[in-house]
Amino acid sequence: MESWSRACCLPRVFFALHLRRSQNAPFETFLATQAELVPKFLTALPVYNEVSHVSAVLDEVLHFTPHVLAVDDGSTDGTADLLAKRRDIRLVRHETNRGYGAALATAFATTLAGDWDGLVTIDCDGQHQPRLIPALIAAAIPDPHRVQSTATIVSGSRYLKHFEGDNQPPESRRRINAEITAEINARLSLRLTDAFCGFKAYTRSAIELLHINETGYAMPLEVWVQAAAAGVHILELPVPLVYLDLARSFGGALDDAATRLAYYRCVLDRAEMAVGAAAHAAAR
Repeated sequence: MESWSRACCLPRVFFALHLRRSQNAPFETFLATQAELVPKFLTALPVYNEVSHVSAVLDEVLHFTPHVLAVDDGSTDGTADLLAKRRDIRLVRHETNRGYGAALATAFATTLAGDWDGLVTIDCDGQHQPRLIPALIAAAIPDPHRVQSTATIVSGSRYLKHFEGDNQPPESRRRINAEITAEINARLSLRLTDAFCGFKAYTRSAIELLHINETGYAMPLEVWVQAAAAGVHILELPVPLVYLDLARSFGGALDDAATRLAYYRCVLDRAEMAVGAAAHAAAR
């Protein structure tokens, strides 16, 4: 795992554009022959009861990508009606609330069912900055000058760099994030700084290696276990630390910090056991 601290990098297609134009090649010819070099990433938002944020967040996301999927995870607060009226996004709706991880699993399946080169995931609560979507995609593109697996996950980190205007996270959330991140690094020999950030880019080949079963908020932990076992290339990209709702609920018993920490450790244990069992079965 490595840190990736550049704000953005231009896709190689723009260098090719400069080269072709310098050789007086017709611009239309360039577009026709080189368009396939531009990576085609879907951007997905898991949505559950976000009626106060969803419209503004989607409008902002659409400034940076035309390929947007909303996965409505059984919203009951009017969010579903707002999403159904839009004609500028793709929409999948779960009839009942199945969980954050289940919504992202639907986004993974939708990506693999189409001709997408990869997937960006961004939360719908206004805490991620859509302007960084191009940077995530650019970081996920394999570098031709470096030996790098095409199976790549670029994960936002709110603790890799301080940005002016960063918020102070709730104490229990920061403590649990730090504890679980440290445990993941020790267990999996990674060097993560933020295990829970939902702002990520996955290449298609990375998604193909993941088999997500965790339907709740601990789904990212299952991702790290499976990604490490599969040798996926992992990078972190610094993103601002934004908390708009300090009292936001995880739902039910998970609002208790000790219960939440125990749940996360249980998911880690279960994911490692599953990976170990699969490796043992494959070796037989």
